[in-house]
Amino acid sequence: MVKAYVFFKVSSGTEREVCQKIIGFDEVLAADIIYGEYDVVAKIAVPDLGGLEQFLSEKMRNVPSVMVTSTMIVAREYRGKNLRVKK
Repeated sequence: MVKAYVFFKVSSGTEREVCQKIIGFDEVLAADIIYGEYDVVAKIAVPDLGGLEQFLSEKMRNVPSVMVTSTMIVAREYRGKNLRVKK
């Protein structure tokens, strides 16, 4: 399983529309409007790197109002105390 964060620069005023569109994709775990250099961030999960490339090129980059994307692949994931699996 490959997880990644995809950062989006979108057309002004379309942040909510973009989030509502991308949250409909099965690969998207969460989407948030953010402040700063980027407007939206999405956490995604795909089976492998080939799936990541396919998802980004066929789905994410075709979302209306998306001008730029930047993808950061998760190397290691740490969970907060409340999200840890109980043993």
